[in-house]
Amino acid sequence: MSNLLLYALIGGSTAVSAYGQYQTGKAQQEALERQAEEEKLRAKTEELARREELNRTLAANQVAMATSGISGMTPESIALESARKVSESESVIALSESLKQRQLRRQGEAAKYAGTIGAASTILSGAESAAKVE
Repeated sequence: MSNLLLYALIGGSTAVSAYGQYQTGKAQQEALERQAEEEKLRAKTEELARREELNRTLAANQVAMATSGISGMTPESIALESARKVSESESVIALSESLKQRQLRRQGEAAKYAGTIGAASTILSGAESAAKVE
């Protein structure tokens, strides 16, 4: 009868530990997913702020050119060149932000996988302990 109790204790302990490891991995994944979403929102907010600043700068440049009578380049060509440069910059920033978010998601997947592997290892270890009981 004592062996049966020992098997039950080993099994219960193993199950609780394995479940805890699995849940820890899952929780880490969820936290990293939330962080990736927060990064996405932050990036959009920063992009909006950069665009607003660009619009203010372009408007100020157009006013300055109109009042100073600069010749050689039209306001449209200056605005087009500025927009092209900003577009390139925004593309690089967007790519960087996207890569950062994907990295967080991959870390989340890795954390969940590590929890699953840890849980499986615990189950095997518990089975080994139970097999040693005589």
